[in-house]
Parts: sequence; structure tokens; C-alpha cells
Amino acid sequence: MTVVAQQREQLRSVIREAIAAAQASGELTLNDVPEIGLEVPRETDHGDFASNIALVTAKSAKKPPREVAQIIVGHLSEEGFIEKVEIAGPGFINFFLSNEWLYNTLRVIETQGLQYGNSQYGQGEKILLEFVSANPVGPMNVVNARAAAVGDTLARLFRAVGYTVGTEFYVNDAGNQADVFARSLEARYQQLSNPDYPFPDDGYPGDYVAELAAVLQNEQPDLLELPLEERLAFCKRWGTDQMVEMQKADLKNYGVEFDLWFRERDLHAAGALEDVIGYLRERGYLFEAEDALWFKSTAFGDDKDRVIVKSDGSYTYVTADIAYHHDKLKRGYTKLIDIWGPDHHGYIGRMVAAIQALGYAEDTLEVLILQYVALLRDGQQVKMSKRAGEFITMQDLVDEVGKDAARFFFLNRSPESHLDFDLDLAVEQSSENPVFYVQYAHARIASILRQAGEMGVSIPTTGQVDLGLLQHDSEIALLKQLAALPEEILMAAVQREPHRLTRYALDLASLFHSFYAHCHILGERPELRDARLSLVQGVQTVLKKVLFTLGVDAPEQM
Repeated sequence: MTVVAQQREQLRSVIREAIAAAQASGELTLNDVPEIGLEVPRETDHGDFASNIALVTAKSAKKPPREVAQIIVGHLSEEGFIEKVEIAGPGFINFFLSNEWLYNTLRVIETQGLQYGNSQYGQGEKILLEFVSANPVGPMNVVNARAAAVGDTLARLFRAVGYTVGTEFYVNDAGNQADVFARSLEARYQQLSNPDYPFPDDGYPGDYVAELAAVLQNEQPDLLELPLEERLAFCKRWGTDQMVEMQKADLKNYGVEFDLWFRERDLHAAGALEDVIGYLRERGYLFEAEDALWFKSTAFGDDKDRVIVKSDGSYTYVTADIAYHHDKLKRGYTKLIDIWGPDHHGYIGRMVAAIQALGYAEDTLEVLILQYVALLRDGQQVKMSKRAGEFITMQDLVDEVGKDAARFFFLNRSPESHLDFDLDLAVEQSSENPVFYVQYAHARIASILRQAGEMGVSIPTTGQVDLGLLQHDSEIALLKQLAALPEEILMAAVQREPHRLTRYALDLASLFHSFYAHCHILGERPELRDARLSLVQGVQTVLKKVLFTLGVDAPEQM
């Protein structure tokens, strides 16, 4: 249990005892005592914890909330960890705690190191997180980069709170776009010997296709001797394989590695589409109409039924998607989380329906919709068109601003919010750049600890110092922020809000920079110096933990 959680439970116990005493005295009459809510106030002058118990019980007590609050406060036992209690507003009870629980936070951080903030909340749940899943027909773009940052950070958060997590990239190498890519590649190959050879109207015109064609010619100089159908099949397989390897390399450079790259073509080869069709037919969720085979998705709330086999015998996209999700569930995962782009919002209903038709609960599948990204340079939006072959790739972005800035900027907004990415700000070395600001706090701490070593000052353990000397407002604010990390990690995971961690990191960095401006460290008397060095080391551990969870480096020097 975290330090904050322990304090909550202690306070809840004290409040429950006060209510029981008030009822025993006849001052309060309650039919039922609800769960006692305790929140950390946003304003520090509202205390360490605030409870609305008086407001939620006032109706049952048949008294005004403030009167109920006064009665409860009057029966609170004198506990050493409670410094004072105030009644605020319509009846909130604000608790101000002694600093000892904050000092204990430093001891816990020292003991747990980079495991601080972790929990076993999700133990027993097996999550499969699928994200990015860009079509293997070209380099990944900045929207893919945002998906990679969000998905990878969510996976790290889920693991931190005890879930068993698998990460997966679904390679759509059997669809129409892969066929168009194959025709594009084959045409560029032809043009190496015949510049007038026509290029498909719907082809991919990017330079990368011509570059791939040149590589292909070196590897397969006799490709044109194959019949057209075989030639296109070869281009499709070879070309998508090349793109997948490029995507893997780019993602690894970005700090993202998947547990599994799942190929759609393997689904087809294994007969998985036919198997899932047979399974749905047995369960009575298919019907024939207009020479096509339909899935009764409206039986599970979808806005209309869906064709899964067209009149020409070919499969629709939804058929492979159903087979793929069925495969995921057969592998033993209890929760499927997919991260999709905004253009796929309409697909949610049919897939949730399919999950239920396969015999699983509606909430087995969760889809997170990631909004678009606009790149800004000199205050103007950078125009991008993947179809025209004019776009900034994920690797272009990383080359320009660096992995750390890219990830931090993408994670600095809620995933469902549109994001304006300021390229100029991302490379600026100033406090205006959020990732620079946070990393600089870590580097500054590393510098302090190096200077201490150069002065012959050893870094003390918390057991060797008097933590009670940490009394300055900026020290107490830092300690409270450190104590909040476990709950921030848990809430970021449970609410699928990785941006909570970037906000936390910025707040912690701000509090540290303020502390550094107001409190001398190495120049103080030894007792206070050592207490502050313990605090600084705790801040460094937490910054490193948060930056790791965000997939961002924690530099020792800047």
C-alpha cells in the first residue's frame, strides 16, 4: 500500500469512528454510512485531504451539511498524524496532516527505487494492446508516431500497476492497399528499363517506392520474366516485407518494440476466416441476402448488419478483423485494447458486436480513438499528403526534434484531443520547451550529486539524516508531489490518460526548480545539507521513473 493510500485508510478509519461516536451520543442519526470519500485538494491551503462526507450524509441526517461537518469534527479523536481540521464551503472537511507521513515517502522511495509507484491493481487481468498497425505500404507518419508513443506508454503504465500485457502490431498485408502498393512497385521496377511505362492512377507516388524498386532490381534482375500475376504477388510479399522491416527499425529508434508483429496473410493461410465464419454460422449470427453473406451485427447494437462475404466470393475487411480478434481471444487474453485513428470511429460498433457474437462480454474489447496531429513550423501548419508522396515521416520527425521531444509532445495532450505539434518549440533549449524543462531538472540533480562527490560529501541514506529539518514550503511541496506518484500512475493507467504523467513531470520539475532557487544545499550546515540531499535524491529517482514510463531519457548532463 502506498503512503498516500495508508493515510487515506487511516483518515477513513478516524472519520468512521467519529461518525459512530456521534451516532452513539444521539447527535447524528444515519440510516447508512456511505463510503467515505477523500480527495487531495488542488489548492494546498485546503489541506492534504478533503472529505465531502458531511454533504452526502446531510439528507439522511436531516441537518445542514455544515452542521453535520461540525458534529463529525467534534468527535474526531486526537491522532498524532492530524495537525488540524477545518470546515470549508458548504461542508467540506479539510484535513492538514503532520509532515511525518511525507518524510516516510522519502524512505519508501529509497527502499523501492524505480519500483516506487508500482502496484498490483491489475493482477489477474491479461491485456493485449494493439496499436500503430500502419499499413505496410509506406513509411510511418506523424499520426503513427503519436499512436506509438501513446500505446507504448500505456503498456508501461499497465505493467506498472500489475497487468500482464502483450503488445501487438497488426500487419495488413492482405488487403487492397497492399495490392495497390504491389502494382506501384511493379510499375517503378518497369520504369527502370522503360521510363514511359505507365504508373497506376491510384498508385503510391512517393520516392520510397522508386528506391525500393532499385533494390528489388538488384535482388531480382529477372523479375520481368515472371507472368504478371506472379510478378505482382512477388512484389506484394517482398515489398510489404521490406516496409515492415523499415517500420520495425523506425519504431525501435523511437523506443518502441512490439511483442508480436501479426501478419494478416497468416490468418488467410491458416483458414482463420473460414473458421470464424463457420463459428458464427453455428451460433446463428449469419444470413444470406442479395447474393452475399451477412453478419447480424444489429443483434448487438450495431447500426446495421455487415457483409462479410461479397457476391463475388471475396471477403470484406470486417471478416479478417473478426478472425483476428477471435485469434487474440483464443490466445488467452481477457481484455483487448485497440488504438485506432479517428477515421475508424465507425468501425467500433461492428467489432464490439462481433466480440459478443463470439461469446465474450461487450467490454472485452475497448477501442481508444486517437485524434489527428498538425505540425507547425514558424506558426504555420505544415501541409502533408501521403497519397501525393509529400509528407513528414515519423523518422523525419525524430531526426528533426529527437525521440524524447517527439514522445513527450505527443503525450502532453489527451489522446482524444487534436494536437498541434510546434516543431520550433520542440528543439528550443529553454524552459518553454516542456521536455527540456523536465530533463533539465534531472540533469541539475545529477550535477548537484556530482558536486557533492567532488567535495567529499557522501550521499546519505534517509536513516542517517534528520528529515524533520525539511520544513521549508518548497520542500514540503516537493514531498507532497513525490507522495502523489503512485496514485497518478494508477489513475493514468485505469483512465487511459498517459498525459497525466507529463503533467505530473512538469509539476515536479517546476517544484524542484523552485526549491533549488529558494534552498541552498551544498553550502548549508551538514545536518540540513544531508536532509536536502536525501530529498534531492528522492526527486531524481521519481523523475527517472516517470521519464522511463514516458519512454523519455533521463540525462545526467545537458
